[in-house]
Amino acid sequence: MEKDIILELEKNINKENIFQDEIMAKHTTFKIGGEADVFIRPSDVSELSHAIKICKKYKIPYYVIGNGSNILVKDNGFRGVIIQIYKNFNYVEIIDDTIVAGAGILLSKLSKKIADESLEGFEFASGIPGTLGGAIYMNAGAYGGDMSSVLVSVDVIDNKGNIITLTKDELKLGYRTSIIQETNYIILKAILKCKKGNKDDISSIINDLNNRRRTKQPLEFPSAGSTFKRPVGYYAGKLIMDSDLRGYSIGNAQVSEKHCGFIINKGDAKADDVIKLIHHVTNTVKDKYNVTLETEVRIIGE
Repeated sequence: MEKDIILELEKNINKENIFQDEIMAKHTTFKIGGEADVFIRPSDVSELSHAIKICKKYKIPYYVIGNGSNILVKDNGFRGVIIQIYKNFNYVEIIDDTIVAGAGILLSKLSKKIADESLEGFEFASGIPGTLGGAIYMNAGAYGGDMSSVLVSVDVIDNKGNIITLTKDELKLGYRTSIIQETNYIILKAILKCKKGNKDDISSIINDLNNRRRTKQPLEFPSAGSTFKRPVGYYAGKLIMDSDLRGYSIGNAQVSEKHCGFIINKGDAKADDVIKLIHHVTNTVKDKYNVTLETEVRIIGE
């Protein structure tokens, strides 16, 4: 990227938060991905806002990630700026039954904080490997719960750089969808509300769900979580298993033998391997069952 653009970024962003030619495999749970031209880890809203203004001024593509748990970055990387909202936006404050949390906090950490206050309703999120912002973006869910059941409102940066508040209704939350996917707003923080409950019961539920995940999901391998959305009336994993694709590999990308809804990185897999495997799986399931699988994982880069 041109030197004057980097210098302009550095005017209002700490140099230590700006990285050039950053390998994205280091920042995704898939452990896959080529270099991003620039990688920024803003320390606050001011630095984040400055980064976006510079990208818009020079018409540079940018993409916002959390801890990289639901994305696949292509092998040739990302021509533009990756902005990571993660460790610098991971605060949480709990007053009575109301939780105010930064978009970068991990769901596992937030779940524990909420449980420690004897609040119930967020147990479903304890094992989802992502951040609060990513969970809202996708309306993430598991084991019968999702973000729409606890969300009150979110603060976002809109496309003009303004900070605005969206209510739960304005977020238009559906199955793995939200208005954020259409607007490309950037989530800064959220207000959640949970019910008072019994701390021991809440901890027991969390332990049970986490044990079920460890037993049924391939947590021992890098992945981006569940690869496919659940088709209406079906389960993606069962369709893939019934299509005799359990363990099917292309390169070092494999349909997990433990849970066919996951594509895993067996070691140094390329994004191209994963993409070819996704296409093979979707085509096979379509041919056999006339069901179209859609990916839950976001694919970016070139």
